[in-house]
Amino acid sequence: MAFGTDPDQSSGENVQEVSIEELRAKYGSGLEIQSEDNMLLSMGPQHPSTHGVLRLLLELDGETVVNLAPDIGFLHTGIEKNMESKTYTQALVMTDRLDYLAPMSNNLGYILAVEKLLGIEPTPRAQILRIILAELTRIGSHLVWLGTSALDVAAQSVFLYCFREREYILDLYEMCSGQRMMSSYFRPGGLWRDVPEEFVPAVRNFLDFFPFRIEEYEALLKENPIFHNRTIGIGVISAEDAVSLGLTGPSLRGSGVDWDIRKAIPYGGYEQFEFDVPLGENGDIYSRYLCRMQEMRESMRIIEQALDRLPDGPVLIDDRKIVPPPRSELGRSMEAVIHHFKLWTEGFSAPEGYVYQRIESPKGEFACYLRGNGSSKPARVHFRTPSYVNLASMPTMARGLFVADLVAIIGSLDIVLGEIDR
Repeated sequence: MAFGTDPDQSSGENVQEVSIEELRAKYGSGLEIQSEDNMLLSMGPQHPSTHGVLRLLLELDGETVVNLAPDIGFLHTGIEKNMESKTYTQALVMTDRLDYLAPMSNNLGYILAVEKLLGIEPTPRAQILRIILAELTRIGSHLVWLGTSALDVAAQSVFLYCFREREYILDLYEMCSGQRMMSSYFRPGGLWRDVPEEFVPAVRNFLDFFPFRIEEYEALLKENPIFHNRTIGIGVISAEDAVSLGLTGPSLRGSGVDWDIRKAIPYGGYEQFEFDVPLGENGDIYSRYLCRMQEMRESMRIIEQALDRLPDGPVLIDDRKIVPPPRSELGRSMEAVIHHFKLWTEGFSAPEGYVYQRIESPKGEFACYLRGNGSSKPARVHFRTPSYVNLASMPTMARGLFVADLVAIIGSLDIVLGEIDR
C-alpha cells in the first residue's frame, strides 16, 4: 500500500511503501484494514458533504468502499461540562448549540429533565405551546435535511424551496423569543413569556400553505429517475442491524421498526394527540426520505390539534422557589431590580438524585441524564444524542458501494456534528 509523504508534490519520489502491519498498528483501533492492495483515503474534515466537521477514513478498492471509520472530535465544545458551572436556568442556553438545527427540541429534552428532578409540571398553556414549537422544529429540521440531502445528489432547486419555508419557521421563533435560531425559550415550569397575539394566526397560515409546498418537493424528487438511482437500494440497513446498532428516529423507522418515543413513552402531553408513525420498507435512503416527508405531514396534524385545544392562562407556574417574580411586581426601585437579578443568577436549588428523560427529536432519541446535589447547579449533565449513535451505522450501510453513494448516505442519516462533538 502506497502513501504520498508530501501531499503538495505529485512526484513519485515522495511516495513510500507502508506495510499493512504498520497501518493496522496506526489505524487499527478505528479501521480494520482488509488488504494492503487497497487505498486509504481521508475524507474531510473540511469536506462540505460531510454535513459538518467530520472526517471519514476510507479503505477503497478503486472507488468501492471496502471499509470506513468515522473520526470525530474536531468540533468539541465541552458543552456538558460547561453546564455544570451554570445554574439550571442559565445552562439552558448551552442546549441550543447541540443540534443547532433543532434548538427547541434540545430545550424541551433538558427542561423536562429539570422538571422531573424538581417534581413540577408546566402550566397547561405552556405544555401545548411547547408541543407546537417542538413540531415546528421537527418540520424545520427536516426541511434542512431535505434541501441539503438533495444538494448531495445534485438537485439544487429543492434546497432553495426548503429554505424558503424554513425562513417562515424561523420568523415564528423570532416572534416568540426574539431569536431566530438559539431561542432558549423554554423555562422550568413553562416558557420565558407568552406568545404574542399574532403567533396563532401565523401558525395557522403556515398550516394552510405548507401542504402544497411538500407536494412541490415531491414533484421534483419522488418520481425523479435520477433521484431513484441515487437512493433506491443504496445505504440499506436491515431492521435487525438497525436495532442492534441503536439507531433511532427516521433512520430506524426507515427499516420498518415501529419505535417513536412520542407514542411508546409519551412525554410532555403527546398522549393527548392522534398521529401516525410513518414506516419504511426497505431500509434504504429512499425509505428514509419517505419517512421524513410523511413525518412533516404528521407534525402538521399534531400542530393543528394543539392549536384547537390551546387554553388560556399563564405560561409559568406560580412557585417563587422556581420562578422569580416579574419585574412589574417588584416596582421601580434599584434594590428591587438587584434582588430580581440575584434571584435569577443564583437560581433554585434542585434536590439530590438523578433523572433520565428522553424525547423524540427530529433525528431520533435525544435523552438527558441530570444529577442534582442540592445546589443551584447540576452536578452532572450528559446527553444521549441521536447523531452520535446513528453515525455508527455508516460502515454497515456503505460497504460495497461507491464514494458518491457514501455522500448520499451521510445526508440520509441527517447528522449534525454539534451534538456529536458536544
